[in-house]
Amino acid sequence: MNPSPFQTASRRRRGGAFTLIELLVVIAIIAILIGLLLPAVQKVREAAARTKCQNNLKQIGIALHSYNDRTGNFPPGGLCGRWAGGWPNGTWNGNWSENGSWIVYSLPDLEQTPLYNQINGGKGPNPDIDGSVGGSGGILAAARVPYIRCPSDDFDQNVKTTNYIGSLGPQCAIGPCGVDPHQQFCNGATFVPNAGYTTSPDHGNSTSAADIRGCFNRLGARISLQMITSADGLSNTIAVGECLPKHHDHLTGNNWYSFNGGTSHCSTIIPINKISDGTNCSDPNRPQNNNWNYSFGFKSNHSNGANFLFGDGNVRYISQSIDHRTYQLLGCRNDGQSASPP
Repeated sequence: MNPSPFQTASRRRRGGAFTLIELLVVIAIIAILIGLLLPAVQKVREAAARTKCQNNLKQIGIALHSYNDRTGNFPPGGLCGRWAGGWPNGTWNGNWSENGSWIVYSLPDLEQTPLYNQINGGKGPNPDIDGSVGGSGGILAAARVPYIRCPSDDFDQNVKTTNYIGSLGPQCAIGPCGVDPHQQFCNGATFVPNAGYTTSPDHGNSTSAADIRGCFNRLGARISLQMITSADGLSNTIAVGECLPKHHDHLTGNNWYSFNGGTSHCSTIIPINKISDGTNCSDPNRPQNNNWNYSFGFKSNHSNGANFLFGDGNVRYISQSIDHRTYQLLGCRNDGQSASPP
């Protein structure tokens, strides 16, 4: 008996289309494949971002060495006011008018000479003129400078800030909130006997290199590669490290060019990746970013650590689980002890 036209059409529909169960199975398989592939894609993306971040720091290292070779010292971590007799050997007048961050003074070595030449009416920054960089703030705030942002940072990439901070080393950094658990580590004599460094002015507020434990500060202490002692070693001394603007109140504006814009505001007394993006300044677990005893720490969005530029120009990744005493010795340029990054 031949099938009816209706039966033939029905068989064609069944043979040429998915049933509901088949469709659900296909969707489930696709979802599983996406679930398996997504972490791999994210890992590849983060690996690329971490490599880009390391390359940024390498370029900064080349710029710092170039500046040191040309002038005999690192660029000033930050400068403000007038320097009678000229920086670095003159006398600061105590005025906090804007004269620029170390990034400003590194611009020619970062292939940004045209931008540098727009400062101070085309004369470049001048620490003997109060506010010579401040008058160019609009130009600098609008500029997009290469090498100063980490692609792993989820903070607004359109904000002209930086992720790379000149190291204060194990400098004291008391906060304004009355919760300062890391302050104990800035006095090596108390923290660990014979650590090779003593207590220091909070936040690096000094024009004297003798008061600064690391390689940079915001008030223009003259520090050079030659001031990293042979016992410490260039390859074992942190020069620059990563930070996250979201976690650091000085880094949240369009002010990478400012002496007080956060570019020399990180101390190794604070453990790597210490969170500081909370809503309560005195919260001991997750304070606001204006608690400097937390926010002045190096941190990144890389997994379990951060990238650091060392005095010899090499870039290394340091785990947040590093022994804290070793971390301080890596931060201090003149403790007289050898400590190698793990």
